[in-house]
Amino acid sequence: MSPMNHSQVTGFVLLGLSQVWELRFLFFIVFSIVYLLTVTGNLLIVVIVTSDPRLHTTMYFLLGNLSFLDFCYSCITAPRMLADLLSGNPIISFGGCLTQLFFFHFIGGIKIFLLTVMAYDRYVAISQPLRYMLVMNRTVCGILMAASWVGGFIHSIVQIGLTVHLPFCGPNKLDNFYCDVPQLIKLACTDTFVLELLMVSNNGLVTLMCFLVLLGSYTALLIMLRSHSWEARSKALSTCASHLAVVTLIFVPCIYIYARPFQTFPMDKAVSVLYTVVTPMLNPAIYTLRNKDVILAMKKLWKKQSGLFAPREH
Repeated sequence: MSPMNHSQVTGFVLLGLSQVWELRFLFFIVFSIVYLLTVTGNLLIVVIVTSDPRLHTTMYFLLGNLSFLDFCYSCITAPRMLADLLSGNPIISFGGCLTQLFFFHFIGGIKIFLLTVMAYDRYVAISQPLRYMLVMNRTVCGILMAASWVGGFIHSIVQIGLTVHLPFCGPNKLDNFYCDVPQLIKLACTDTFVLELLMVSNNGLVTLMCFLVLLGSYTALLIMLRSHSWEARSKALSTCASHLAVVTLIFVPCIYIYARPFQTFPMDKAVSVLYTVVTPMLNPAIYTLRNKDVILAMKKLWKKQSGLFAPREH
């Protein structure tokens, strides 16, 4: 049955971050800068990883994919949020809401699975350095990347399948700046207790289990590093620290939002801003500031581009 056959609501009002014009304008300025930095930083990493032959390895292939996903992820919510901050009537259609919901969980699901693959990649690199190129070859890497996309798609389809047939007969105000399951379910004109349990299981518990597995794998790596030389240990610790920082920034807010009953708490919007808008901007900085290879590749690209635009003597 089509949702329009039993739903009086054809659109939703996004209440956003604030109803005060001065605050909305301030948020617009701040998050415009954040969005610009996010797009620039993540696309820059994609270009660097693609253009520098020294970075054509499994680890940087995965890093480039993560940066591309962060770029896509920020584009799902940030442009709409920026437009609504200046708009006096931030309404999103029912179809637009479901579309945003689909891509939000599609890209988010891929990121979670990709971070798990990246942890496995570092585990193999440290525990089996002599067999690393054999175990994590291009074919295996491609299969794992494809599996991440399939996993994200299945996860997102489940969200849409559980939401699309819900009856919405009013009210139609979503207390957020984008469409997401916790706020949307609360507007349904039916008992959603069982549905909330399914959503918490699909979102929160899966995310929590992946996070615990990742923490366990990095803990095992840290224990394993005690037998390595100081130089090898220092390099591995630097990489693992970057991965752990990104994992924490992504997983902890998701667990806070989804691994609990869908009730409203004062920190909900701040946490949503953190992992949808701010975290995609921080990831490039986290990976580049502690990564000498990426910094050298960035300098090389800068010199190359500077040389192209430098005035030539006749």
